[in-house]
Amino acid sequence: QEYRDKSTRQEIETRRLQDSQTDPEESSPSEETPSEAEPTSTTESKAPPQISLLRNSNSRFNLWQDLPEIRSSGVLSILQPDEIKLQEAMFELVTSEASYYKSLNLLVSHFMENERLKKILHQSEAHILFSNVLDVMAVSERFLLDLEQRVEENIVISDVCDIVYQHTVNHFSVYITYVSNQTYQERAYKQLLQDKPAFREVISQLELDPKCKGLSFSSFLILPFQRITRLKLLVQNILKKVEEKSDRETTALDAHKELETVVKACNEGVRKMSRTEQMISIQKKLEFKIKSVPIISHSRWLLKQGELQQMNGPKTSRTLRTKKLFREIYLFLFNDLLVICRQIPGDKYQVFDSAPRGLLRVEELEDQGQSLANVFILRLLENADDREASYMLKASSQSEMKRWMISLAPNRRTKFVSFTSRLVDCPQIQCVHPYVAQQPDELSLELADVLNILDKTDDGWIFGERLHDQERGWFPSSMGEEILNPKIRAQNLKECFRVHKSDDSQRRKLGSRNRQ
Repeated sequence: QEYRDKSTRQEIETRRLQDSQTDPEESSPSEETPSEAEPTSTTESKAPPQISLLRNSNSRFNLWQDLPEIRSSGVLSILQPDEIKLQEAMFELVTSEASYYKSLNLLVSHFMENERLKKILHQSEAHILFSNVLDVMAVSERFLLDLEQRVEENIVISDVCDIVYQHTVNHFSVYITYVSNQTYQERAYKQLLQDKPAFREVISQLELDPKCKGLSFSSFLILPFQRITRLKLLVQNILKKVEEKSDRETTALDAHKELETVVKACNEGVRKMSRTEQMISIQKKLEFKIKSVPIISHSRWLLKQGELQQMNGPKTSRTLRTKKLFREIYLFLFNDLLVICRQIPGDKYQVFDSAPRGLLRVEELEDQGQSLANVFILRLLENADDREASYMLKASSQSEMKRWMISLAPNRRTKFVSFTSRLVDCPQIQCVHPYVAQQPDELSLELADVLNILDKTDDGWIFGERLHDQERGWFPSSMGEEILNPKIRAQNLKECFRVHKSDDSQRRKLGSRNRQ
């Protein structure tokens, strides 16, 4: 974590510096022109000292170029700046795996194998709580040993992505098993805290141990999910820095593709159970005034729900300024279906209309005074009665209106165009404060994430598309800083296209995938 924070902050500051410069090509040539140096052959005759960092548990992880072994070797004066950046990227992958393994070890030795905890937990409870963490730790240990051996072969690291590829293909399926159990794990943990005071007491005492460094038990449980996602980003970072059309680029592309497959399977495993339970809960709350629509489906999930104001009466009444001009309705928007309801007593919702999501159109109403601010038109090309219907809806704010419009009609053109449409330039923002999504249409952000700005509101929200995985969503504008230098934006897009060039068909699928 310490290494990651230092590295991420350095990445943010570097981008800030580049963005403030009028000509980044002159001030940072290494960002624009790949190095053609061959560092391994340059240093082969030196018989460099081995780096014992990974086996020394008391060592503090630093940047590769800050290590005493590197500084004393003189290699920094030989390598090109681009190659040093690549070494840093590969070194981060190795050292972060060592730190991750150490944390997993603590989860097992300090929590899972605690004798008091063993007596409190039933065997089935312990199995749900810790899942296959022993398998995950064994995989991490084997992976780390291979990485460590590679680092010790030469003071200049030759490659790590070939090792990542082999382990992802052969061993990383244990992550899918662990992460898919997350819904059960979270529920079991909450239930144990509620039902077993002895469990709650022991966990609290264990968390206070200095070994945990102030981290909670739940933060240790989520480590494998965070790691497999982070590993993909680390490989992306390497891929941006390797020489084009080189063997190292090939192995990085292969590793990234396999990691992406595992991450997708993990995400799908997590969503599947929670989505099914959510659909069952919604189904119980709905009462149909129209012909009943089956809600529960394995391929359906909730995108957005909430209250809006519907204008009463015919269109001619738009100009009336009465308190009864609007009345409350409630929308449930799924990935393939819209259900329009009115809330009734008993936490129930009476459904009076519905339409397939693909047959929805939206239109923003031009400003017509305060009473019609944040109003838009929702058209159902074919509703529950097999006819066209229109609703004039009012949101509580500009951001809420735009969020509904984009969710209801994802094909609608946004204020700014995504890079997936091959636009030469697009506004960009980099994350300087992490953000955790609060709603299904929001996007969680990590430090140094770079996003294209697709739309923004006057009340402080941005609709963005993250470059490294094309995920879209809303987030507060205060979480980021806009990248003003067009050359830096172009470089970010170039790096993004390079990451995904091994699967060119993916670009053609981006639009449909984002709409789902």
